[in-house]
Amino acid sequence: MSAPPYFVHESSYVDQPCQIGEGTKIWHFSHVMKDSVIGPGCNIGQNVVVSPGVRMGRGCKIQNNVSLYTGVILEDFVFCGPSMVFTNVVNPRSEVVRKDEYKTTLVKHGASIGANATVVCGITVGQYAFIGAGAVVTRDVPDFALVMHFAVKNSPRFSGSVKRLALPKSTPFAYSFTSSLSRSSSKLVFSCRSLSILMAELSLPSASPRKRPSSLAKTASN
Repeated sequence: MSAPPYFVHESSYVDQPCQIGEGTKIWHFSHVMKDSVIGPGCNIGQNVVVSPGVRMGRGCKIQNNVSLYTGVILEDFVFCGPSMVFTNVVNPRSEVVRKDEYKTTLVKHGASIGANATVVCGITVGQYAFIGAGAVVTRDVPDFALVMHFAVKNSPRFSGSVKRLALPKSTPFAYSFTSSLSRSSSKLVFSCRSLSILMAELSLPSASPRKRPSSLAKTASN
């Protein structure tokens, strides 16, 4: 019996029947379940689950600790960052069986989903859209859109001995950048506050001009 045209690490499981394209690599501790389809040239990272009925196009990259649940469809060249999350039920309950209520989630050609992002089921992520790390996506994302939401707040600093360090209130610790997806006139409108506005709001003191060294000043006067 000839070897399959794809690679599966010895620690991983592949349940038959399923389809795996030529050149695809499936790495450590992953599980490809029956009736799933994986296109050619894909890279499946460590500890990935591909559930029954999942469809994946060519050239997709699935990073470590991602679960592709039933109802997920990835077109060609989709990137799923480490530990990002898909769901397939809107209102799950442990004591209620809702296998007949799985929602379809479509991620179109070339889209990228950042690490630890959550994509709630039943939506479409447009082609070449980019979802930032840690974002929670609950509605359709347009083609080529950049969607992210994160905020870094000022926090106390600590020394190596875990003692708080006293810093002046004017010391800039971090910038925060937020963006949101809003609905207007039944259309999705991407809005964000520009970084320049945020920096202006920080009211950072301008650097004072350097004084010329006395030796250079004497040389210039001569």
